[in-house]
Order: sequence, then structure tokens, then C-alpha cells
Amino acid sequence: MLSIDSLHVTYGGAVQAVRGVSMEVPDGKVVAVLGSNGAGKTTLLRTISGTLRLHRGRVESGSVRFGETDLASRDPAQTVRMGLVQVPEGRRIFGRLTVEENLRAGGMGTRDKQAKARALDRVHEMFPLLKERGSQRGALLSGGEQQMLAIGRALMASPKLLLLDEPSLGLAPRIIGQIGEVIAEINRQGTSVLLVEQNATMALGVADLAYVLDVGEVSLSGDARALAQTDEVQRLYLGHESGTDPGAAAHVPVTSGKKLSRWSA
Repeated sequence: MLSIDSLHVTYGGAVQAVRGVSMEVPDGKVVAVLGSNGAGKTTLLRTISGTLRLHRGRVESGSVRFGETDLASRDPAQTVRMGLVQVPEGRRIFGRLTVEENLRAGGMGTRDKQAKARALDRVHEMFPLLKERGSQRGALLSGGEQQMLAIGRALMASPKLLLLDEPSLGLAPRIIGQIGEVIAEINRQGTSVLLVEQNATMALGVADLAYVLDVGEVSLSGDARALAQTDEVQRLYLGHESGTDPGAAAHVPVTSGKKLSRWSA
């Protein structure tokens, strides 16, 4: 589905943010990208979504392909029409607009009224609170509710691949667990997910595959559950010393067959 090959990205022609990164997001899978601040995670998503140039970034070499299409020359609107939709770090909802207006903004690129209606029904089914608070301004929602809205707005575009940038940032542990459940449900309904996260416990619990970025380079990659059991990931990302129970470190309340418990915030 998404293929990244030997990608090098700089800012201002000098600061090298991504160095020779190669990765794959197979159709129907959840892929997690882990790493500390400055590891290159957000730059990677900007490159995929077409927003890199807005931040004075430039692809120096390598390629990013979605199916057979090279994304290098695509702008953000084109990538959305192709089926790649990003939920940015910090949520970036429209605070002065109502919840319903935020959701409808997410579906503006879709002309098919029936498709919009189906997408809205899907969002309301997943997040009943958004339907209840449809007339409330976005700025008045809590952090967890705003994250619901940001994800719901992205789903209004009916993405083939959902790009999530730090969805757990600044949220309470209970809400983070619910985010994991939502990601699993979105994937179960047929949407592939590329999840950029610092919360390794949640990310490795929901992902099929995972990559670890360190100073712009891939340092580890493989099956998410297997990576969660390695000494390096245990120590650096899960806060456990070697010898502790690896299963406990990677556990989040998400399984591929589990029915979603509706997020009520």
C-alpha cells in the first residue's frame, strides 16, 4: 500500500531530519513508528501527507509511493483525494466551529452525498458523544473529546490509510487505552493505519508491525509483539529492565477480535 525507500529529508537544505528511511505499510495493517522527540517521526508524516514544503522541508533523495503513485509532487489536497488522511499532532480542530461543522469540514472533498452520510453515520456510531454535542463549539470540548473530533473529522474523508501523529499526547491513561481500542476498530472496518507514537505500550499493543526511529534513521523494525519483548525496546520505550515480564510491558486492552467499547470520554 505505502512504500518508502531510502528517504532523505532536510529542512532549510541543511538540517537532516530523515536519513535513508525505508519502510512498508501493507494493506489492511496497523504500523507503528516509535521514537523520542526529534527522531524524525513527524517529518515522515509530513512527507507522506504532502505538507513537508509548508514547513520548509525538502526531499533530497528516495521515494514515497502509495500504490503505484509517487507522492513527491503531490500537494495535501491531492493526497487526501487519493485516500491518505492525517490527524495532526495537537488535534488542530476548528475551535470556533461546532462539532458538526468540524465533521462536515472533513468531508468537503467528497461530492457524493450518500458517501458523506455513510461516513457521518460511521463517526457517530464510533463516537456517540460527537452526535450528542453536535451544536457545541469545538473549543469547549475536553482534550479527549477533541481527539475524538480530530479522528472523526479525518474519517469523514473515508481514508484508505489513516495517518495518526501522537494521538495520545497530553491525555489521561484511561483515554489513551480507549484510543488504542478506537484504532483497532478503525482497522477492523477496513482502514489501514500508520501510527506515530511516543507511548510505546499503546502503539505496540495495537500495531501489527513497528519501526523505531533514532535520529532520523530506522534502528529497529519487525513484528510489533516481537519488538515489545526485546531488551532494547523494554529498556528505552517501555520502562522495564531486562528480565521483567515482557508480556506485561506490551499489554494494552486491545485485541483484533474485541468489540469496541464506545468512547465516552
